[in-house]
Amino acid sequence: MPLKPPLTELEIKTADSGFYKGFTKDVTITAKILVAALILWAVAFPNQAASVLSHLNGVILASFNYWYIYVVAFFVVVSLGLAIWPASGRLRLGAEHEKPEFSAFSWFSMMFGAGMGIGVLTYATGEPIYHFQNNPDVIQGFVEGASAETVRSAYKWSFLHWGLSPWGAYALTGLALAFFAYRRGLPLTIRSALTPLFGDRLSGFAGHAVDVVAVIATVLGVAQTLGFGVEQFVAGLSRIGFGDWLLVTTDEGTQKASVVAIVLSLVIIMGASTLSALSGVGKGIKWLSNINMALSVFLLSFFLIFGSTVFGLTALVTGIYDYLLAFPEMLFTVWSDKGTETSSALESWQGGWTIFYWAWWIAFAPFVGLFLARISRGRTIREYVFGAMLVPSVMCFVWFALIGGTAIDLELSGIAEGAILGTGLSDQLYATLAVLLSDGLAWVFSVVVAVLLMTYLVTSADSAVLIINTINAAGDEGPKARPHIIFWGVALALVVGALLIIGGLGAIQTAMIIGALPFSVVMALMGVALIKAIILDGLRGRAGLPVTADQLAGE
Repeated sequence: MPLKPPLTELEIKTADSGFYKGFTKDVTITAKILVAALILWAVAFPNQAASVLSHLNGVILASFNYWYIYVVAFFVVVSLGLAIWPASGRLRLGAEHEKPEFSAFSWFSMMFGAGMGIGVLTYATGEPIYHFQNNPDVIQGFVEGASAETVRSAYKWSFLHWGLSPWGAYALTGLALAFFAYRRGLPLTIRSALTPLFGDRLSGFAGHAVDVVAVIATVLGVAQTLGFGVEQFVAGLSRIGFGDWLLVTTDEGTQKASVVAIVLSLVIIMGASTLSALSGVGKGIKWLSNINMALSVFLLSFFLIFGSTVFGLTALVTGIYDYLLAFPEMLFTVWSDKGTETSSALESWQGGWTIFYWAWWIAFAPFVGLFLARISRGRTIREYVFGAMLVPSVMCFVWFALIGGTAIDLELSGIAEGAILGTGLSDQLYATLAVLLSDGLAWVFSVVVAVLLMTYLVTSADSAVLIINTINAAGDEGPKARPHIIFWGVALALVVGALLIIGGLGAIQTAMIIGALPFSVVMALMGVALIKAIILDGLRGRAGLPVTADQLAGE
């Protein structure tokens, strides 16, 4: 069969006038209705919502655990494979001779920024500390929990969740978006990445459905991140001295943010983020990004100099070595309950950690993927993949090793006396500072962490609002009408608040795992479509046929 030219035009109908001018009404209105329905359900019927979400979560974890593990493995293999394979690795995300839009330094700086975030602040201490006590190696009896010999395995499993796997998922999404937007000239939106499979049918209902799924996944993925941030922000305010009313004790004896604290925090955070989003990328978001970059470097430098430096650097080197050695096995291993105590414990651990993370990263992929695509125009696929996967992974590893390593060392040496192990996830970074420093300095650094967290919360929320509106506007990155920015800012706040109040972080986690499932299918199709497009481009190139939008236009 003769080779057909690639699709370089995808007509996505947007409103010419009225309230939804510039937006795809089918996508925007449908997404708004679905998000509003979730909020109203959670508020009006909290017990029913919590019960149904919990049941669906159990079904998904039992029925789709293999899917989540293998689909993320697919993302990693495809991303690395396309980078390593010579014919695909040298393809440029743009015209054949187009130069990168950003310098290498600026590009890596933005990658560094993408590798930091609310999750890192929460988990840089929390995850190594948890896995120091319990991880699959402990469950299987290979090492003893909370002992010096457990440290290496703690970092191996922590690095699994924050290394090549999440960034492979993000890289694939961004690569597909950049490839079809900058080589094909298609709109910078999710549906464009599926054109090799479904063609111009994506102009209609099928394309609308894909973009709606991406919006819902983004809302729930960002809600998960904001939920962690709000809980840690409230814990910080309590440490700083704003009052005991900020926290309440649960039936299990742990502490969590009170309803009043959640509401006030969300009003402050989402109000600031909405104002930032209204000011646009060049003002509010850029200004806040510079602040959180400076504070991040300051905090990390403090732990590098005054924390458990030797312990942390040793954990970094040995952790990366162990992680890379075990990575292929960890990437494809699925544990299921075979009727033994060990198999049941392994399945439970994987559901609570790896499956949860894979769903979180998938739900977050439209958000991060669009960002990666936007800053990578003009790069080759090889440059892009290695930059998007390696730089942020290493930065996450450094944070986990230096900050989490200090916490573990303080517990191993007996200095902490259980003060870090005995507190909740949201409070463990503050607890580490309290053990490490005098009361006065601990207070100062708690303020620094709270301010840093605030800037991350605001930048995450306002960036999410702009990404959601970009998808709703058929890939148009231009300024958006104020009411739409305000709606999504308020909607994000209500989703986080409603789910936190009805069931805490567990409710957000459950909703996010459910919401990520349909988008995981979209991402798998994006990977297949990208492979198909690159193979066909190779055949067109050998036949002397045009392969990029500018070549087809005769430029």
